[in-house]
Amino acid sequence: MARGGGRKRACARGGSCCARAHRRVWVRRIGKVQKNNKENGEVKAMPEKTETIIIPVGGMDCASCAMSIETMLKSTKGVRDARVNFASQKATVEYVPSEIGMPAIEAIITKLGFEVLREKPGKDAEKEAREREINGYRTRLMVAVVAAVPAAILAMGEMTGIPFPEWIMENSMWIQFLLATLAIMAGSQFFTRGTKALINRMPTMDSLVAIGVGAAYLYSVAVTFLGLEGFVYYEIAAILISFLLLGRLMEATARGKTSEAIKRLMGLQPKTARVMRGKEEVEIPIANVKVGDVLVIRPGEKIPVDGSVLDGESYVDEAMITGEPIPVAKRKGAVVIGATINGTGSFRMRAEKVGKDTMLAQIIKLVEEAQGSKAPIQRLVDKVSAYFVPTVMGLAIIAGLYWYFIAGMGFVFALTAFVTTLIIACPCALGLATPTAVMMGTGKGAEYGVLFKTAKALEEAHKVRMVVFDKTGTLTKGEPEVTDIVPIGMDADDLLAFAASAERNSEHPLGEAIVREARESKARIAEPRSFKSITGRGVEAGVGGKKVLVGNRKLMEERKVKVAGAEEAMTQLEEKGRTAVMVAVGGKIAGVIGIADSLKENSVDAVRMLKKQGLRVAMITGDNRRTAQAIAKEAGIDMVLAEVLPEEKEKEVRRLQAEGMKIAFVGDGINDAPALAASDIGIAIGSGTDVAIESGDIVLVKDDLRDVAKALDISKYTMKKIRQNLFWAFFYNVIGIPVAMGVLYPFTGFLLNPLVAGGAMAFSSVSVVSNSLLMKGYKPIGG
Repeated sequence: MARGGGRKRACARGGSCCARAHRRVWVRRIGKVQKNNKENGEVKAMPEKTETIIIPVGGMDCASCAMSIETMLKSTKGVRDARVNFASQKATVEYVPSEIGMPAIEAIITKLGFEVLREKPGKDAEKEAREREINGYRTRLMVAVVAAVPAAILAMGEMTGIPFPEWIMENSMWIQFLLATLAIMAGSQFFTRGTKALINRMPTMDSLVAIGVGAAYLYSVAVTFLGLEGFVYYEIAAILISFLLLGRLMEATARGKTSEAIKRLMGLQPKTARVMRGKEEVEIPIANVKVGDVLVIRPGEKIPVDGSVLDGESYVDEAMITGEPIPVAKRKGAVVIGATINGTGSFRMRAEKVGKDTMLAQIIKLVEEAQGSKAPIQRLVDKVSAYFVPTVMGLAIIAGLYWYFIAGMGFVFALTAFVTTLIIACPCALGLATPTAVMMGTGKGAEYGVLFKTAKALEEAHKVRMVVFDKTGTLTKGEPEVTDIVPIGMDADDLLAFAASAERNSEHPLGEAIVREARESKARIAEPRSFKSITGRGVEAGVGGKKVLVGNRKLMEERKVKVAGAEEAMTQLEEKGRTAVMVAVGGKIAGVIGIADSLKENSVDAVRMLKKQGLRVAMITGDNRRTAQAIAKEAGIDMVLAEVLPEEKEKEVRRLQAEGMKIAFVGDGINDAPALAASDIGIAIGSGTDVAIESGDIVLVKDDLRDVAKALDISKYTMKKIRQNLFWAFFYNVIGIPVAMGVLYPFTGFLLNPLVAGGAMAFSSVSVVSNSLLMKGYKPIGG
């Protein structure tokens, strides 16, 4: 019997690359961190403390925007780290308050062309900002299309079969110039931001558009005003702007849908609460509810905050928080969770957790932090994105120079290759490939009560090949009960009394079970004169003038107690899956007490689901091997790590890792913290309304081990989407750019039309986001 564990219960677009008339930034502090410095083998506490804030940023149009904002923030003194997520449109900034304050950070944001937006009471700032962005794109698109369609018809001239008035045909070029100029004005953001980015030597997607479309437009202007010979490309400029705006509109709309998980969670919380003030019920804003307030919950209402039932009974639907579909009975003393829905009964409750401490607030914080973090695979994409735009610009120049000077195809041909190469390139697809899938994956996890604390955890979980469960309180209920009392040389009641008296001050679950049985049996429990808990062995106490030992074989061996008379009883109990606790009084064996901790109802299903996924499953416990194997057999587990002391669990995890296994350790996050931290993926089970468990990479909101399989399945499916997205993004650019440069022309006589390039570019980003959005219909194993 293992003891001592305790009971387990700006983008680089150049400064203002993404500047718009209205930038959306709203700041949210999420925590503090104390930094340490290790110097000459000595750990010295540094005086600095860091704070972390989440800044929603609206209007980023490409991965280069996110990369450049991140670069600018990281280069600022006092900023320790910055991560900008293009898909979620949020920046996570860790800074040192003693070196830089919020006003200075806001000034940097303002200098980049952004507007710091404070959240207004009763209003969804992000939603309003997103709607402004979408409406802005929609208006610009309408203007561009109104200009592009007649420009294209005029460019086709007589081929359309339309009998144009003579004055229109005579002034066709000038009319096209006016229409193209109107379209250019509708897409002015591409040119202003792209040009600023070039000036600051941090070119972005907008820079490619500005150069490509600008070249076609300016060439046409030169032909028109200088009387040069050649064709004009006004309609191409106008149609390209229309395509680009359409792509941005579709992308912004789709991006908004990827953040629905957070919006859904935020929308769960009721706006008001009914509080008792004296003998009267008063309805107040939920922000004014304080710990200790007595709240009245009526049928069909949402529960405002976390707390416990004072009086009354009802059933509560907790599906929106825990994913549990069956309403849970609530009566006096029961824990209730904020944002869950009351059934047909009424009750009063006491508020115990409010504001940022509620379970819902903790879940939202974890999901936000996960979505704001970067998956390891994203680092490779970031490196590619950093060099992508300059490389494309170089390739476009090479293509133009080759076709004009070497191939001698003429200026128009060379210009077409130059423009098409710039237009078809799309870093946005690369930038959206990973974060959109991560947002959907973390959101899907939250939907099923699985909280991924970081994007790295979401990515790495699919690599797990073995799942190791702690036994007590994880696979089992953690509520051991005495099942057998086998006296040797004394009465059973006396045996129980001696054992309970020795264990009276113990906090170990087995000791508590013995004391509980003694009280229920009305046995006399004496106050021990001395008490000593021996980790991994048991306890030693002085009771009634005699030394009493309660523990396992190792304890008896170390205290020179002969146990031959108890071996048969021990073996029989252990083969039944009982934990056999030996009791010695006055140096002689007095009997054996059998204790059982039954499996949770879902343990067998959880193991079966994991095996179905092709994973190995192991159980780790401090119990002796016979007891452990009996319990493991009942759960369907083949591999048993028995007689492992609490402090040795971490070593066992590392031993398995040394054998080449990717390990997921499942525990309660309390006694298992070292093992959770040592494993490749630590999965901690939430306790009550507390899901802010420090240890572990994944937190299960509800105590259902089947969610372990769901977590790993969600990770696997998310990585599948990321791979699909990255394949499409890379494939599109690897194939599209050479074709745009004209590599097929010598063999087929085919040169890609700039209009086709513009449409393909717009489609690439939308396709990546749409592929991630398909996760909305996905259900994990057992879901």
